[in-house]
Amino acid sequence: MTKAFSGKAWKYGDHIDTDVIIPARYLVSSDETVLGKYCMEDIDKDFVRNMSKGDMIVAGDNFGCGSSREHAPLAIKGAGCSCVIAASFARIFYRNSINVGLPIFECPEAAASIETGDEVAVDPIAGTIENRTKGMTFRVAPFAPFLQELISAGGLIPYARRRLEERRKGA
Repeated sequence: MTKAFSGKAWKYGDHIDTDVIIPARYLVSSDETVLGKYCMEDIDKDFVRNMSKGDMIVAGDNFGCGSSREHAPLAIKGAGCSCVIAASFARIFYRNSINVGLPIFECPEAAASIETGDEVAVDPIAGTIENRTKGMTFRVAPFAPFLQELISAGGLIPYARRRLEERRKGA
């Protein structure tokens, strides 16, 4: 994970579950671009239409609770979100996000201060979240180097494929 993210925030509340992130009726595909078309549809029917590539979701406590499906972080990624910032994440959603290469940042202070429409920048290497609209900066624990590499690769499967190829070539 070598780049910073910046975009507009889309703010949601506490306990946003995976059925809200991607409604079950769309689980006929695991293609992130297909899933992304329906991301957040049941809580904000205009989200996908109004957001821009690189924007980010900001939420309160327990984001991603509910079913353990990996479709939820895939839908967020497929919608074009650069990352998710929340006060806290459901543990299975947290791991699924890492596995599919979706950067997520747990920072209660940032999540509380950011509102929909705020311009936000995240530097995952420096461990900062900046609310540019309000002129506030928050510290967040950066991912360990291994997890940065995994997310940069696009998730666990592309990472494993790359590593296997490197070993095959003797690198």
